[in-house]
Amino acid sequence: MSRTLYDKLVDAHKVCNLPDGDMLIYVDFHIMNEYTSPQAFSGLSAKRLDVWRSEAHLAVVDHVNATRDSKPHDAASKLLIDNLEANCIKHGIALYGLGDPRQGIEHVVVPEQGLVVPGMLIACGDSHTTTYGAYGALGFGIGTSEVEHVLATQTLRYKRMKTMRVIVEGDTAPGVTAKDIIMKVVHVVRAGGGNGYAVEFAGSAIRDLDMAGRMTVCNMAVELGARAALIAADEITEAALKGHPHTGQFAFKGENWVSDSEAVFDEEITISGANIEPLITWGTSPDQSVPITANVPSKLDYVSPKAKAALERSLKYMGLTEGQSAQSIKIDTAFIGSCTNSRIEDLREAAKILQGRQVAEGVEAIVVPGSAMTRIKAEAEGLRDVFEAAGFEWRPEAGCSMCLAMNDDIAMDGERVASSTNRNFEGRQGRGARTHLMSPAMVAAAAVSGHLADVRDFK
Repeated sequence: MSRTLYDKLVDAHKVCNLPDGDMLIYVDFHIMNEYTSPQAFSGLSAKRLDVWRSEAHLAVVDHVNATRDSKPHDAASKLLIDNLEANCIKHGIALYGLGDPRQGIEHVVVPEQGLVVPGMLIACGDSHTTTYGAYGALGFGIGTSEVEHVLATQTLRYKRMKTMRVIVEGDTAPGVTAKDIIMKVVHVVRAGGGNGYAVEFAGSAIRDLDMAGRMTVCNMAVELGARAALIAADEITEAALKGHPHTGQFAFKGENWVSDSEAVFDEEITISGANIEPLITWGTSPDQSVPITANVPSKLDYVSPKAKAALERSLKYMGLTEGQSAQSIKIDTAFIGSCTNSRIEDLREAAKILQGRQVAEGVEAIVVPGSAMTRIKAEAEGLRDVFEAAGFEWRPEAGCSMCLAMNDDIAMDGERVASSTNRNFEGRQGRGARTHLMSPAMVAAAAVSGHLADVRDFK
């Protein structure tokens, strides 16, 4: 019987069927952070339970920590970080804490440590765990009660999802990145269009991406509403598995981690790679995007009253007008970082735009490498010098930083940010902050222009 990659992964990890139609699945590896784990450990303590397989878990500090230095920025953050450290010591769980040379954003750290391979099932108390689908692994976010369950049993209750294949076929133009590809997919499928689906990305434009690009695509698939995102393992995947500190710790043999040629998906969508341009978001949802050469939509572009009302609300919050040119939108801040776009490849692309250029007057520009290892590599390549010469602030500590208003990197009310992050919801980067999502190279272009700009003009 022909099966999709998703079905193969679920079948390989099913422990048993449950009476209500769900199943129990085995979790190969579980990642936790300081923000989503405290209640889970409290639950274990209240039930007098231990962690069943401590070696199958990893904890990192990344959400609430400061990136200017290695100290917690306030008492609440210190409490969360200290609590995670105490729980890891108690239960024998590895921790990449502040000051550790392996510390960083969880979805950057795990691949660079060699802790993800095709065929795995990875769970984490963070929705962007879909990132690991880039390796042909099944990754998904879980809630606090599920974190407790996987700590105690290494299993989870699971409901099989429907399957969707998104094919991006054809060569993309120069200047178009993985971020633009996934933003185009989110625009076409719409936010929530992937609810209840495991989404597999296929097509020549996807196969041509390096692993960093594939991780960007799978990372932002959650903005479709998808709880799982997958890309078939191939020679690029195999090459990316070599040379890491934990290479060889996990290996899943006996299965071809690709969808069978005759596999049938519940839904299939095809997008032309040639029709994708560098994109920016104009609204308060990741699917509200336009090409950088276009204008902000107007009510004439929508039919339903509901869509018109959503447009009006987004424009009011964002401080924009109908039909306004995307490139007329001035920015206050440029931010490069997050689990979506803070890898060495992202920093290299932004640095190409910044070489020999200066950040525009009045723009605050910040770059936060996704891990300590990424920072060290970037500094060895001279990237820090390029960023700082251009006027970017180079942060020495890794963390989620300005991706979300959970630490001391918070945008102010009305502040407009060109951001390489994954979400542009109201208040995401701070109360009243206005976020425009784009690729790291596009953030660099906006930083030196002082307004949203077409990266293709900087070659």
